[in-house]
Amino acid sequence: MLIRISLILAIIAALAAGTLNILLVRDKITTLISQRDDERGKKQQALSDLSKARTDLTKSQDALKQTTQDLTDAKSERDKAVVTATAQTKRADELSDKLAKTTQERDDSQTKLAAYVATGMSADQVGKLSRALKESQEAVAAITEENVVLQRAKARLQTRLDMYEGTNNFVVKLRADLRGKILVVDPKWDFVVLNIGQDQGVLENGELLVSREGRLVAKVIVRSLEKNRCIANVVPGWKLGEVIEGDEVSPAYPAS
Repeated sequence: MLIRISLILAIIAALAAGTLNILLVRDKITTLISQRDDERGKKQQALSDLSKARTDLTKSQDALKQTTQDLTDAKSERDKAVVTATAQTKRADELSDKLAKTTQERDDSQTKLAAYVATGMSADQVGKLSRALKESQEAVAAITEENVVLQRAKARLQTRLDMYEGTNNFVVKLRADLRGKILVVDPKWDFVVLNIGQDQGVLENGELLVSREGRLVAKVIVRSLEKNRCIANVVPGWKLGEVIEGDEVSPAYPAS
């Protein structure tokens, strides 16, 4: 009987030990599964972060390439503007010298004509001198007009050059006596057409104040130029009232 009891107790003890081991193993398995899932989540997050980092790196590389290309284009445009401005300056200087020479020749012809008339020269001689004087005057007028055109072109190129080499505070200065009116208004896209252009001294990116009866209405900036008119956009934050046809414009930054 005692042996039977001992065997039953041994069996019960073994079962208890087995149950305890099963519980311990199950807890360990649960812990391992939790650790595995946590490691898997961290791995997936790391892979996601790596993919995002690669995407951001690709975007940064593309942006760097675009910025480099834009810088190269800007330098090329600046170099072209410098070359053109140099050529225009040289041409303007040559015309100025030619104008001074022609003007002197005209003055000399006038002096000689007056002297010959006073001395009683023949009509043929006076006619020749008159024709020479007229030709000199026409040459002076043509050179003067060409010189004005070149000076305007030089001013436009100098402005573009200053924009490329200047700071963010750079402003385009326009003729102090420049005046114009608005011909067309597009309220949807906030642009206007003015009755002044290159021939009147308007420069690209020049800013003009729009006024009506002495009251400031808005400020516009020139975006497109033609000989006798231009197109300008209303500057954001400067629209104090509705712009209408007939409003007057004047330089926001007049040249001294």
